[in-house]
Amino acid sequence: MLESILLALCFLFIIEGAMPLIMPNKWKQFLMQMALQPTESLRRMGGVLVVIGSVSAYFLIRNI
Repeated sequence: MLESILLALCFLFIIEGAMPLIMPNKWKQFLMQMALQPTESLRRMGGVLVVIGSVSAYFLIRNI
């Protein structure tokens, strides 16, 4: 179980690092636009991502 979590974190780092590596200027523009968003909008987006991730993880673990 711990190995799976660590592997998932490794993939997260790879995915998160790919955009700044490939397109640093577009990434900076994206972050600037995110900084200008209202806090509630960011919180809502984060909540949706947490729910999607949790449901996906549940179904993946259930099928293993």
